[in-house]
Amino acid sequence: MEPVEYQLMDQAEDGMWWYRALHARILDALRGTSGRVLDAGCGTGGLLARLRANPALQLHGLEYEANAARRAASKSGAAVVQGSVNTLPFADASFAAVVSADVLCHTAVDPQAALAEFHRVLAPGGLLVLNLPAFQWMMSAHDIQVHTARRTTTAALARDLAAAGFAQPRPRYWNSLLFPLMVLQRKVISRPGKAALAKAALRKADTNGGETVSDVAAFPPLLDATFHALTALERRLPIPFPAGGSVLATARKPPA
Repeated sequence: MEPVEYQLMDQAEDGMWWYRALHARILDALRGTSGRVLDAGCGTGGLLARLRANPALQLHGLEYEANAARRAASKSGAAVVQGSVNTLPFADASFAAVVSADVLCHTAVDPQAALAEFHRVLAPGGLLVLNLPAFQWMMSAHDIQVHTARRTTTAALARDLAAAGFAQPRPRYWNSLLFPLMVLQRKVISRPGKAALAKAALRKADTNGGETVSDVAAFPPLLDATFHALTALERRLPIPFPAGGSVLATARKPPA
């Protein structure tokens, strides 16, 4: 990602509605898990800090950007190393669970190689939890800013997981109640055509107050609370949604 995005993430991930909603869903997926857990692509450590409340988990992180890796270790107290998800610096079958949130979509990531690495480092029967942005047609200037190369669907992610040797793939859309607002903002109000996306790709993030195209920002408190309440309501609804802003999937490495 652009360096400024790590700064924005670090400032926002403890309080912004989207991060809180994402972390809550990942915590749901990890319920009942114990032992060594890897956050592959941990950014500045917000999820690891949330997971620290569970004493049954031995937390490890991996982050490509050196400064972000140091910040993640400081924020979470987890064992964080610098490296790439394409070639994980961990032993075979060394984790009970691997979590990777909005990482396989990045330009520098080879999704097939990363999934193969996740499979390799998971113990037999181990749990994989993935989150990815949904629908290629929802590509925006923010995606360019954070170096998103691809967005996915539940069907495509299920195929990718099965092809990588995972069993019981269960991908589901979420952030569905707010999805119409996302479409309105990105495809009607902002109207980002090819020219706009190309311009965003060339624009340099200015950490001294210049223009940025990030969606990560402080929301007005009432709006933030409303959006978070809608994601919390959606989490309690026992129905699958046909679309959403993100896809969250779980899968298992088959038992030996």
